[in-house]
Amino acid sequence: MRTVKEAEERRNEILDAAERLFTQKGYQKSTVVDILNAVGIAKGTFYYYFKSKEEVMDAMIERIVLEDVRKAEQIVKDSTLTPVQKICGIIQVQQPVNGDRKDQMLEQFHCPCNAEIHQKSIVQSILCLSPILAEAVRQGIDEGIFHTDYPQEVMEILISSGQVLFDPAVVSWGPDVMAEKMEAFLSSMEILLGAERGSFECMRELLAARE
Repeated sequence: MRTVKEAEERRNEILDAAERLFTQKGYQKSTVVDILNAVGIAKGTFYYYFKSKEEVMDAMIERIVLEDVRKAEQIVKDSTLTPVQKICGIIQVQQPVNGDRKDQMLEQFHCPCNAEIHQKSIVQSILCLSPILAEAVRQGIDEGIFHTDYPQEVMEILISSGQVLFDPAVVSWGPDVMAEKMEAFLSSMEILLGAERGSFECMRELLAARE
């Protein structure tokens, strides 16, 4: 058990150092040698854990998404929340705090030269969060709040479209157009979930915060 723990600690040490390096210097300008120097390890040690700089970034994306998943799981298990509150709560905790680790990494994802990395992060979010959100939808179906035969697929559609429409690094809308997109998204959300009109007013503030 001690050996496994030390291996995990070393792997996280590499990820932490690379993360600092990528946010300070930029992913494209950073090299494996830079990571080695930042951690103070030999090349062989690095390649024991990762095959390339790209694999390091993949692991960072996975780590960020897993943190989001843990937060989402806590919310969906909270029996005091309604299905709508769970969905809004899960989406809210995905938002980065200005200047925190996730916010800094998202800046790297949004660089045009890192488009492939950004795409990977979106795909991982869809794959990992949609099953958890679907649990809240199924609860809503059981309670007669939602009416859909495709709880997970609906959430996949909403996550993927929301990631693009309301990410200012992807598409920049003017205030008036943004307001229209927001109304259309909320209406689509209610239609796809078979919810009453106005059910997702809690989403309005969350979407506005992404402008």
